[in-house]
Amino acid sequence: MKYLDEYRDPTVAVGYIRAISNLVTRPRMIMEVCGGQTHAIMKHGLDRLMPSGVTLLHGPGCPVCVTPVELINAAIALAGQDDVIFCTFGDMMRVPGSKRDLFMVKAAGGDVRTVYSPTDALRTAIANPERQVVFFAIGFETTAPANAATVHQARQRALDNFSILSAQVLIPPAMEFLLSAKDCKVDGFLAAGHVCTVTGYTEYEALAERYNIPIVVTGFEPLDILRGIHMVLEQLESGRSEVSNAYPRAVQREGNVSARRLIDKVFRVTDRAWRGFGIIPDSGLELSEEYADFDARRRFALEVTPVAESGRCISGLILRGNKTPRDCPAFGMDCTPDHPLGATMVSSEGACAAYYRYGAEAPTTTSEPGGQT
Repeated sequence: MKYLDEYRDPTVAVGYIRAISNLVTRPRMIMEVCGGQTHAIMKHGLDRLMPSGVTLLHGPGCPVCVTPVELINAAIALAGQDDVIFCTFGDMMRVPGSKRDLFMVKAAGGDVRTVYSPTDALRTAIANPERQVVFFAIGFETTAPANAATVHQARQRALDNFSILSAQVLIPPAMEFLLSAKDCKVDGFLAAGHVCTVTGYTEYEALAERYNIPIVVTGFEPLDILRGIHMVLEQLESGRSEVSNAYPRAVQREGNVSARRLIDKVFRVTDRAWRGFGIIPDSGLELSEEYADFDARRRFALEVTPVAESGRCISGLILRGNKTPRDCPAFGMDCTPDHPLGATMVSSEGACAAYYRYGAEAPTTTSEPGGQT
């Protein structure tokens, strides 16, 4: 298949592994900030093919996973109201709140519906004018254009029964939060290709310069990721810290200008709480004043009160790259996809789900420089 098979060529992969092994001269830690890349790394065993000393860290690359418990609780409270149809992506259904999840609300009689896009929720609102329809707007910059377009359409239709509960978050502020931490171990970043198709990568250039760190925009196939790792290591070994694009077939420096304009029109930047991080300044999107009538928080006077996370779940440390799922004593025992303790085991982009699905027992790196595909 074009643009798929050629990016899974094992012969080329072996060449990249050898080049990486020959290039690295000291221990390096490279973090991907994309759940799709995390799953690709685990599925294809790329972490186990790295030479000794090259460690792949998994960052806050899953938007479901970084949604804090208090916002899940607010969604659950909304979904339980009699006059509300609550629409959400499937990943959010089983993310635990403080006491229950959205599946439990549905089982108790709440009208909770799984949708595949925000326009599904909009159509639900049009078909049910007597009910309030709320869409749980989860995602990084990737989902923001579709969510913005849907709200804009709702306004054009003068719908008074549609709103969104925004959990939109922005990647660059989270990366800066990690880089500014005293315990930061990251030597270089793989930036999420799908985010950069929307935003471009000009925002990353300031980060690379300010923190003297390489950032490489990377795709999701094995060769995309291996190429990105190689480009990060090339910069580290030569003492450079730039933003490079290893995904030119999809990403351009300026991104999707039309999508960015729509986001800027419908949303405004705000501080946002992240699971495991706390409040990160300017890291979220909420509806602008022009579209504030479609903000579920305002419409329902929602109070989002911070709450403590489960003491048994270390998902916050995993999202920060300080721990891996293998470090969690509950992993694969008390915490499984059927009985998750936290969001990183629930989401299809979560690190714990990736480790569970593709094998948790294998070592993170090989003892020899390189491996076989």
